Amino acid sequence: MTPDVRAWRHFSQSELDAAYNNMAAVARSGEILNSLTARSIKTRERTAIALDLAYGPGARQTIDIFACGHPHAPMLVFLHGGYWQRNAKEMFSVLAEGPLAHGFDVAMPGYTLAPEASLTRIVEECETAIRLLRVVGPSMGVAESRLIISGWSAGGHLAARLSEMPEVDAALAISGIFDLEPIRHSYLQEALRLSSEEAHFQSPQHRVAQATKPVSVIWGGAELPELQRQSRDYIAARVATGKPVSGGAIEGEDHFTILAQLADPTSQVTGHLLALDSGLGD
Repeated sequence: MTPDVRAWRHFSQSELDAAYNNMAAVARSGEILNSLTARSIKTRERTAIALDLAYGPGARQTIDIFACGHPHAPMLVFLHGGYWQRNAKEMFSVLAEGPLAHGFDVAMPGYTLAPEASLTRIVEECETAIRLLRVVGPSMGVAESRLIISGWSAGGHLAARLSEMPEVDAALAISGIFDLEPIRHSYLQEALRLSSEEAHFQSPQHRVAQATKPVSVIWGGAELPELQRQSRDYIAARVATGKPVSGGAIEGEDHFTILAQLADPTSQVTGHLLALDSGLGD
């Protein structure tokens, strides 16, 4: 009789892989991403003040910047998801529409994907992009005021991780990954090649002491249970250590429909951004 091998905690390998396979869990995931990609073309044409601003020598080390037209506007920096190994910033430009309508400027950095880049390198690239925005942004009339880092899925992980930066004032993590250990045991490890040390070091769940800025953690009430647990556990860790945190589940939204909400100025996701910014004061 074949032994019942556990890949991580109580999960078998197939169970763990399914627990983190968002695209398989949402039948319309490809359709939603394709729609956002098509809509993003118009956003870039209408509101971009810089496309592919280089922050490094790599092909993906560039930033798109969208301006609302208001002086000294707060900035949202949005990092795309795709489990650190797929997608591109150009697919998500339309997500700037919600923040722009409320007087935010928006920047969307790209980053080198795994397996070409390790997760540590991806974090470092995103740090470089944010520092560049703070240095050159004012000459373009942006990044002079509050800066909120945001992201979805893998980008949610990066947002929470980068909230430690002195250049960042707060973070909005959407459907993020905060503990990388189960990822290390899943099918995603083939591209990420995480060591146990890197997984621990780059997990926001284990870096709460360093992440003292306000963080809003939101996720869809119809997401995979493991994704929901990740967010709840991260909130609990911040509450337990007295770190500022807000957020919660948005009922009825899955891993992909919650992402699309950011393009809507009236959505709950955009509302979470506004509440987070309002809490920062002037």
